[in-house]
Amino acid sequence: MAEPIEAFKNAFKIPELKSRIIFTLLMLTIYRLGSHVPVPGVDGSALAATLGRGTGLLGFYDMFTGGAFTRATVFALGIMPYITASIILSLLVNVIPALENLQKQGQEGQKKINDYTRYGTIGLCIVQSVGMAIFLQGLGREIVPNPGIFFIALTMITMTAGTAFIMWLGEQITEHGIGNGISLIIFVGIVAGMPTAITNLLSLMRNGRISMAMALVLAFMMVFVIAGAIVITTGQRRIPVQYPRQVKGKRVSGGQRTYLPLRVNQAGVIPIIFASSILMLPEALLRNIRIPEGWNWLETGINMAMNPMGFIYNAIYAILIIFFSFFYTASTFRPAEMADNMKKYGGVIVGVRPGKATADYLGRVMTLITWSGSVFLAGIALIPVIIIQVLRVPDPHIAHFFGGTSLLILVGVALDTIKQIEQHLVMCHYEGFGSSRGGRIRSRRF
Repeated sequence: MAEPIEAFKNAFKIPELKSRIIFTLLMLTIYRLGSHVPVPGVDGSALAATLGRGTGLLGFYDMFTGGAFTRATVFALGIMPYITASIILSLLVNVIPALENLQKQGQEGQKKINDYTRYGTIGLCIVQSVGMAIFLQGLGREIVPNPGIFFIALTMITMTAGTAFIMWLGEQITEHGIGNGISLIIFVGIVAGMPTAITNLLSLMRNGRISMAMALVLAFMMVFVIAGAIVITTGQRRIPVQYPRQVKGKRVSGGQRTYLPLRVNQAGVIPIIFASSILMLPEALLRNIRIPEGWNWLETGINMAMNPMGFIYNAIYAILIIFFSFFYTASTFRPAEMADNMKKYGGVIVGVRPGKATADYLGRVMTLITWSGSVFLAGIALIPVIIIQVLRVPDPHIAHFFGGTSLLILVGVALDTIKQIEQHLVMCHYEGFGSSRGGRIRSRRF
């Protein structure tokens, strides 16, 4: 325990790293302050009372915004529109030749892609904020005392500006702070809800609604999810690659065996975000559609299919997560290109012929390890439902924060941030967060 504490102390001994950490903390503080600025024309307390116990995807979305969604603040949309736009652009790069050419142009091309991502974020914000305003108006005058076109326009401008500001904060953290700014903003939003979950758990234990044995089960599940998230996040399948010895004049290079690391969870939490976004669309549309009289069977079927605690809903959710895990991996992992590069430099996978055979082998291996990663993601996403339905925990906040996607994101962002701090420490000849011999956080081999 003394070594990580010493590493954090050393981080503040390096002027540049110290300024980056302080800048990051300052930007994150501004973000949390903005999460409490209400949208004009909305009774935040009444809305929180109405949506505060929301389950399913509404609770999931609110978790990402740090409670700003249920309070209808200027940051109610959070950073999700930017993430969605980024994912869409990253997928379109592999489909549209013009975007693919931009990506190959290096920094200048990436700047243009980033601009397109920002434009896409604003477009998504406009659509989502209008939908949010209509949704708020539909809750009644106790939530929105003065509904109308002016309220919709004001909400659209306010929420779009809020997300644009969050996007700017994330980019500033990435450039001048430590770690990935967007990931840290999500991290802070999730952490902000943890005190509420712990307080609710203690309150339910005092009231006798949750026993000590049940609390221990929740703690065990939390430890299990964290351990599993660390293993899957850092897990790799290392493919041995042999490069030939090259003689250039009197210099001899190469002739060594290296490893090609293939990540078990290549897609990260992107499949969960994509699946959630798709399921939120029909849920939002069906909420505003009135079923004709005499069509009770249709209404019953829709309610059954869209019940966040129901089997059909969660089965579709799990299938979508697995599908998008393979879809995203297939879009970003290119075995043919990797095989060509290896052949170009003389690299050979031990026991596999170069060229097409190598590409097929990499594709098969990636498919196998993607199955384990995708099934794990689906299981993690469904843990809150298990906590509520099987363990009979009545509070959705506890279900989300003691097991599920939130812990997976927290572990991933924490590991990434620690690695970046460690790189600064090692460059300045300080020991990292590993052993006293300078050990570093390593990937696990599968």
